[in-house]
Amino acid sequence: MRLESTVATVSRPPSYRWMQLVMGIVCMAMIANLQYGWTLFVNPIADKHGWSKAAIQVAFTIFILTETWLVPIEGWAVDKFGPRPVVLFGGLLCGLGWVMNAYAGSLTVLYIAAAISGIGAGAVYGTCVGSALKWFPDRRGLAAGLTAAGFGAGSAATIIPISFMIAKSGYEATFLFFGIVQGAIVVILALLMVRPPAHVAGAVAKKTKVQQSKLDYPPSQMVRKPVFWVMYVMFVLVAAGGLMATAQMGPIAKDFKIDTVSFNVMGMILPALTFALAIDRVLNGLTRPFFGWVSDQIGREKTMFIAFALESVGIMALYYWGRDPIMFVILTGIVFFAWGEIYSLFPATCADTFGSKNAAGNAGLLYTAKGTASLFVPVSSIITAMTGSWEAVFFVGCGMNAIAALMAWFVLKPMRKKFMDGAALAAEKAQGDTVEGVVRPARV
Repeated sequence: MRLESTVATVSRPPSYRWMQLVMGIVCMAMIANLQYGWTLFVNPIADKHGWSKAAIQVAFTIFILTETWLVPIEGWAVDKFGPRPVVLFGGLLCGLGWVMNAYAGSLTVLYIAAAISGIGAGAVYGTCVGSALKWFPDRRGLAAGLTAAGFGAGSAATIIPISFMIAKSGYEATFLFFGIVQGAIVVILALLMVRPPAHVAGAVAKKTKVQQSKLDYPPSQMVRKPVFWVMYVMFVLVAAGGLMATAQMGPIAKDFKIDTVSFNVMGMILPALTFALAIDRVLNGLTRPFFGWVSDQIGREKTMFIAFALESVGIMALYYWGRDPIMFVILTGIVFFAWGEIYSLFPATCADTFGSKNAAGNAGLLYTAKGTASLFVPVSSIITAMTGSWEAVFFVGCGMNAIAALMAWFVLKPMRKKFMDGAALAAEKAQGDTVEGVVRPARV
């Protein structure tokens, strides 16, 4: 059965892997609203049921935690069973979660629906990123970046229709319609998704400009390697540093006294904050394939150093010059542009370091750093309350990114090279022992 599947896949043209990538991007776009569209439903739910917004937002927290922390398990399933069953399972749960939201008459049901949606979204996210890493060992940065960008693109394409439908038909009908449609599209595409044949990693990887491991490490071995934990700490530093500066954008705009300033954008009057967030959403999507492609050309660590240093400077510049409305828009754009690339750089670096075979599970384990980083975000509010100023928050965010930039160049780069050189020698020795073991009996 496995042999037949492999042969069938080998006979497909080289363009077939691009079809697999596009399907993954579409699936990511279909689950984007579970996270980015949620904010549109909060007020209507509160108005109907009288629940506090804080209580409703617990559902969002549950969604993020289940989406993030279960990705290693879902990634393991992808490595073992292939992408089709995992994405199929995820699509069904994503649809079911939003259908349950449409009929939720209690907070308990809303929370259960959030958990179901989070598990489904994590299954789709982890699979699509993992599949991109496996199909494109020669362009991992670009492939992972395009896939991750789909997570934001889906929200950008459907946020207006969702908003209009909520106003016209109510949030319940919107949950029901988009839940069924988005879930169905994911399920249909899941039936067409396959894992790459075994020869792809070796054949295509020869074209890459970056060093890649010749050995495959399962998650259980990866977590024992210090180089993994260096990447994990860096991921947490950049994610937390960026989140601490960006998650508070609304309060910061208010304290900078620019929340009431408006811009005329092609005839539309937009508040400075709204205009900034619209641009930030676009740049946060574009940065993922852009820096991913750059890392394919010049190397992962060098790209990390550039991006993280830019983020550090951008955060500091936002504090000093962000009180001007135009500079606020420009500098928040820089901050988002230099931050979103972590979702392409780290998965690509992880697959380069620990091999393609278990890329989905390994990248999923590294992805939990996003959940770890989110735990630090409330610290920004505590710091501000204690100091009465945003200054400390900006300095902490700036420092975190600066540390990560220096770690990329002075710690991760030499450590990863030493690790991969050692893995290459081990692979050559193992191959030599195998060949010797096969030849000897022939001589007897």
